[in-house]
Amino acid sequence: MATLAEIQARLNEYRTAESRILKNQSYTIGTRTFTMANLKSVQAEIKKLEAQLKGASGTATMRVRRVMFRDD
Repeated sequence: MATLAEIQARLNEYRTAESRILKNQSYTIGTRTFTMANLKSVQAEIKKLEAQLKGASGTATMRVRRVMFRDD
């Protein structure tokens, strides 16, 4: 399992990539068009990393229920 610092560093890299993709998704040279990366896959990975970071840092919400058995 990755550490919090590793997850945060990876998340920062993906956010930088997202920003670059949004600025220059594709470019054309002559008749050829080149695409930098798939924005949807980068955004999906950002959501996944944010969830991992939230879970690893202990800020995830957890529901607890107490059950009491009664013998009547």
